[in-house]
Amino acid sequence: MRLDDLRPSDNVDDRRGQGGGGGGFGPRMAVGGGGFGIIVIILIALFLGVDPSQLLGGGGGPVSPVQQTQPSSGPRSDDASFQFARKIIGSNEDIWKAELASRGVQYQPAIFTPYDNATSTACGAGQSAAGPFYCPGDQRIYIDLSFFNELATRFGAPGDFAQAYVIAHEYGHHIQNLLGTMQRQRGNLSGPQSKGATGASVRLELQADCYAGVWANKAQARFNILQTGDVEEGLRAASAVGDDTLEKQAQGYVVPDSFTHGSSAQRVRWFQRGFQTGDIDQCDTFNASTL
Repeated sequence: MRLDDLRPSDNVDDRRGQGGGGGGFGPRMAVGGGGFGIIVIILIALFLGVDPSQLLGGGGGPVSPVQQTQPSSGPRSDDASFQFARKIIGSNEDIWKAELASRGVQYQPAIFTPYDNATSTACGAGQSAAGPFYCPGDQRIYIDLSFFNELATRFGAPGDFAQAYVIAHEYGHHIQNLLGTMQRQRGNLSGPQSKGATGASVRLELQADCYAGVWANKAQARFNILQTGDVEEGLRAASAVGDDTLEKQAQGYVVPDSFTHGSSAQRVRWFQRGFQTGDIDQCDTFNASTL
């Protein structure tokens, strides 16, 4: 990727080096989580025991002012990943601020919150075992940056654009929050109809994949970020984290009724749809007859 023209985000709360305990990268994929362990609405309830209805009351309203904190130690091995993520977040801010303004929607930036092992969130206790996640309650994107090593080794999806796809997917959840999608789908996301191959959780996640594609389209047009092989890296990452692929790896068979993020083919298809069109109106998974 070309990062030269991307500005690093200042909406950062760097909690790395602040302790907090918690485990490593646990067996989250075998417990119906799917995807990157992206905890949003129903997935928070699945992993952390939080009432999903409590996470939707805030909608897209303003959050507390950002207070940047510094790591408690000197240089770290993940500093390059930290600076990379800041630039990807910054490009999402620039793209989505303009996109929402064109639609008359007030934009509020998400707060990028890297941490080690575990941290407190408005959605409960966040742990690195759950992977990157977006919490609508405090409008923060939480990432233990060690996840990017797992993305390359465990998921077989190396490359900087694969990492950018993960971040852009999480920012897609923030856009859903600002657009009121989470609030409108509140009942569906917290009920039994949330799971399954065509359930609300899958539709929410596939829409975030599509929004990640929209970001890639517009970031390429505005900042010329793509180099040879980048899109393939993103597609490989999307395919690697499909529910069917992960379930087959974990237990040897696939249970579509347990899907929460969508199949590999679906995730690739919706990312491509966003990337090819650059139009969020083409990302309406909730009204799509075929996912």
